[in-house]
Formats: sequence, C-alpha cells, structure tokens
Amino acid sequence: MLFLHGIGGSRHHWRDQLSFFAKDYKAAAWDARGYGDSDDYDGPLDFSAFAADVLRVLDFFRAPKAHIVGLSMGGRIARDFALRYPERLATLTLANTHPGFDALSPQEVRRFVEERRNRTPESMRALLGSRARPGAYEALLESFKALRKASYLKTLEASVAQDRAAPVENIRARTLVITGSEDRVYPASLARAMAQRIPGAKLVEIAGCGHLSNLEQPERFNRIVRNFLLRQEELA
Repeated sequence: MLFLHGIGGSRHHWRDQLSFFAKDYKAAAWDARGYGDSDDYDGPLDFSAFAADVLRVLDFFRAPKAHIVGLSMGGRIARDFALRYPERLATLTLANTHPGFDALSPQEVRRFVEERRNRTPESMRALLGSRARPGAYEALLESFKALRKASYLKTLEASVAQDRAAPVENIRARTLVITGSEDRVYPASLARAMAQRIPGAKLVEIAGCGHLSNLEQPERFNRIVRNFLLRQEELA
C-alpha cells in the first residue's frame, strides 16, 4: 500500500494509517518531490512527473501492483497514475480530491490559489471539520512550517495550470472515493460527481469531517479503507 499526501503535507500525515495497515500489507508513504526528505528539483514542474515518480517507487519496492491511497493532491496524483499505468494498480482510494480544476468554477480556483499562497493559522484551521481529533491541527501546522516554499508554489502553479480535466471515466481499477461532509476545499458534491463518473466506484462520506479525513478521523478512515480492501479480496 502506498499513501500519497496533499499539497501541504508530507509522509508524516499517514502515521496512523501506516501503523494500522502494516499488519496486513507492506505499507509505505512517500514525500513527493520537493517535500520532506525527497530531493528538490530545478525549473518548473510538470505535474505528470508525479505519476512517473509513483512508478519509480513501486519499481524500487519490486511491487508488480499496489493499493494506492491519495488525499487531495495525492488523490489527483493517484488518479493520474491509474490512468497512465493501470496494470500496476490493485485498488485506488481517492480521498478529498477531484477530477481536475475544470471541475471548479473560476472563482473557486482563484480562492484556492489565494488561500494557499497566503496561509494563516485561521485559514489552516478552517481545513478541519467539527469532529477532528485532538492534535490534528497541530500536525497540520507542523507540516506547513516544514514546507519548502519554492517547491510548494511550483506545485500549486502546476496543479492549477496543468491538472484540468482528467478522463476519470477511463479508470478501470476498483475505486473508493472518500469525502467529508464539511470539506470546504473540495465539497462533497465534487466527490459525488466524480464517483458517478468512475465505473463501479464506491463513495463514502464522513460526517463532521473536513478536508483532511485521514488526519482528522484516522480510526474511521482506516475502517472504511480496510472494509473496502476486504471486499475487493472477496470479489477477486
């Protein structure tokens, strides 16, 4: 299982998932290029490079296939991987994400960019829902303090400019879509519409959850993903 973090996160956001799923899977979480312990890079970012990076990670582990779980930006990367390298995917979990920025109105895109360029403690707290566990905000704040600004801004620019309208109807992997009822970044309506476009996708909405479902309600998130994987094993 490979876990992919969001645009303001790092591999540390998946601690509760790694400890839970390591009992049954080889579980790993990456730092995307320019994040955490992964090397930075020169020049502008090609957003499609992230999917190629995922392939390199699987090759490093000599994994013919993987269960890939991505949140927010990580979900967009996981979705790209599913479309580009379907033969390397066991299952796909897309959490608090969308099929491309064309799914948002121009005003929503502008707000997304402005809020991420001008982070404040208040705007970061607004990412969380009303039932976020104690410590979720502190973990979020810690990850933003550790960001490399140049890499973060390049990722933001590449996301909005290049990740526009993915043909999610072409995804053939068994797919789980997770959203939060209080996600103010990518509202649950986006997740519902995306799930309807992906053949056979299962949709789960977590009550009282904001944009960071795995960080806010880790036990609930883990149960949802685990039940989905068990069901796929039964169908295999």
